[in-house]
Amino acid sequence: MPAPGTPLEQLGFLTIGTFDPADPGPGHETTLRVVELGERLGFDSAWLRHRHLQYGISSPVAVLAALTQRTSRIALGTAVTPLAWENPLRLAEDLATVDVLSGGRLNPGVSVGPPMRWDDVREALYPDTAEVEDFSYTRVERLLRLVAGERASTFAGREGVVEEFSDRVQPHSPGLRARLWYGGASLRSAQWAGQAGMNFLTSSVVKAEGDPADFAAIQAEQVQAFRAANPAGRVSQGLVVIPTDTATADQQARYAAYVEARTPRTRSPQGPARLLFARDLLGTSERIAEALYAHAGFREVTEVVFALPFSFADEDYRQILTDTAERLGPRLGWSPRG
Repeated sequence: MPAPGTPLEQLGFLTIGTFDPADPGPGHETTLRVVELGERLGFDSAWLRHRHLQYGISSPVAVLAALTQRTSRIALGTAVTPLAWENPLRLAEDLATVDVLSGGRLNPGVSVGPPMRWDDVREALYPDTAEVEDFSYTRVERLLRLVAGERASTFAGREGVVEEFSDRVQPHSPGLRARLWYGGASLRSAQWAGQAGMNFLTSSVVKAEGDPADFAAIQAEQVQAFRAANPAGRVSQGLVVIPTDTATADQQARYAAYVEARTPRTRSPQGPARLLFARDLLGTSERIAEALYAHAGFREVTEVVFALPFSFADEDYRQILTDTAERLGPRLGWSPRG
C-alpha cells in the first residue's frame, strides 16, 4: 500500500479468546459471537491466537470447527499454531476436516521453535522423546507435504471386510495447501516462508536485527524479503488497533490505561532474542489511518489482521470491531463484504 488511494483489499481481526477458568463456557461462547459479529460487519477474515496452559483458546481448531457451523462466508484462521506442540500428521487431519466443514475457508497459520517455557512443560509434552524432537522448519515441511496429499503410509487398500485404508491424509482438501501461512518475526523466517511457497503473517512483534531498532522499517524489510522469494504469495500485517470513535468515556479511559501499560516495552528490544514490539494504535479512525499510512510496514501490504486487545469485555470488542468496519476500514479504502 504505497499511499492513500490504494485500497486495502483484505481486513481481518485476531482474538485470543480469553475465559474464566472457573467457568470457561461463556468465554468460548463470546469468541464465537465475536466472529459471528465480524461476519455480519463484512470482515474478510477472523483469526484465533493459540494459547497453551493459559486462559485463552488452547484448541483453535476445535473452536474453528464450531465456527464453520455458525458462519458462512468469513475466512477462518489461526495466528498462529506453534507446531512444537503438534504432531504434523494429526494436525493435517484436523485442518483438512475443518477446511471441508467450512467449504474451503480455512487459513492455518503456523510457527516453529521450542515450546514456550520448554523446561517446565517438556516432561508433560514429550516425556520420552524431548531430546530428539525437531522444532525446526522441517516440522513445517512435514505438515506441508501431508496437507498437500503426499504419502503418509506405505499401505493403501482393504483389510478385512469393511476397513478401507488410504496412504494419504483423509479427508484431502485440495486447496488447503495454498492457504497455509507462516508467522515469522525474523528476516530469515520471511525468506524461508517465501521459499517454501507459504503465505506470510507479520505481527506486532519482530526481531531487532541490526540498528537502529525501527519496528516499521524492520517489518517492511521482512515483507520485501518474503516477496522477493515468493512474488505470488500473500502477506498480512498484524498490529493492535483500537479505534475510539464511538467509545464511551469509560472505555476510552480503560483503553488508554491498557496502551500506557504496554508502551514501555516498545521503546527498545526485549530479552536475549531482541524482540521489538509495535506501539498499539489508539484514537479516532482518522488518526489511526494517518498513523498507518505513515507506517513503513503497512505501506508494503494490502491485507491486515488487526489484533483485539487481550483482556477487554464483550461490549468493548463490539465497539472496536464496529468502528473498525464502519469507520476505519473505509478510510483505508476497504469495503465490507456482503
